[in-house]
Amino acid sequence: MIKNFHGNQRVVSALERMVEQDRLPQTLLLAGPQGVGKATLARRLAAALVGETAKIEQDDLSLPHNLSLIADREKWSSEKRAEEPLYFGNHPDFLTFPPEGPLRQISIQQMRLLKEFAQFKPVRGARRIFLIDHLDRANDQAANSLLKTLEEPPEHLVLVLTVENPQDLLPTIRSRSVSFVLSPLSDPEMQAFFSERSVDHTERRMRLANGCPGLAISLDLEEYDRRAAAMLQLLKAASGLSPYHAWLQHSEGVASAREDKLDAYLSILYSLLSDVLHLQQDSGMVRNTELERDLRSVANNTTFEWIKTAISRVDEVLNLLRRNIQKSIALDALVLSLRRIQ
Repeated sequence: MIKNFHGNQRVVSALERMVEQDRLPQTLLLAGPQGVGKATLARRLAAALVGETAKIEQDDLSLPHNLSLIADREKWSSEKRAEEPLYFGNHPDFLTFPPEGPLRQISIQQMRLLKEFAQFKPVRGARRIFLIDHLDRANDQAANSLLKTLEEPPEHLVLVLTVENPQDLLPTIRSRSVSFVLSPLSDPEMQAFFSERSVDHTERRMRLANGCPGLAISLDLEEYDRRAAAMLQLLKAASGLSPYHAWLQHSEGVASAREDKLDAYLSILYSLLSDVLHLQQDSGMVRNTELERDLRSVANNTTFEWIKTAISRVDEVLNLLRRNIQKSIALDALVLSLRRIQ
């Protein structure tokens, strides 16, 4: 029933049984790492419920025309975005509400629009399906606005919420949802995914994506290498392997890349710190093998406690993203705070 979806077959089978028995919950919460397929599963489920897969797939946020629209809207004023809340709706009974703006948030205006649209009956079938992608990026006002819809949803409405970490949501939202956790795909599942696509450097993409097919397919390896080189220099300076001024040269490059988002750098930094930890433990599970020699130097010059602290400090920076902090300032402060504990 749910076609062309790779991995997490237990979740898929559970959803299929719910549909067959007409017991599909009105609010589904799909949790899992970035790129594991949460929004894709929501679209495949919607296609099974209302048909016209091609139209529904046009809501895929990774498509070039959707990426372009989201990027263009970042240049709009907040007032203009509030007047025209973003949603995608190529199928009349399936709508997608994605995060947007410089901070990539779900806004209260979007949730108010969702509530308004929710009252309309299905155009062609028995259900309407609304996808709220990355609900963990909703601000407090947006989350509370959504709660009003969750408390008394129209009978025809199915809401699918996606998050990386359910604990980032209000407890009242979690309690009104039926949750499913999507796990990273195994190597054979990833190989099956790639076998249906013409993609370069599949082995490296598999390593870097860590079981997340959406991330693997969307990786721009040239951009990744540029960002990884900067984050490697950050780790060298933070661990005392190189002087602070050596990092500042890379910090200027990070600041000048205005289109780069801080979370793109932090995601790579988490990956490098994970590799450093694996090298300390001799586990052999290194994803960034191209940088292994330098990462081993960092591993030899740090302790487990330092890595633990580093991850905690990166978490703190990640939590500040919604305040629109400057990339270079945040990373400079991170380096200095970690040098102090060496």
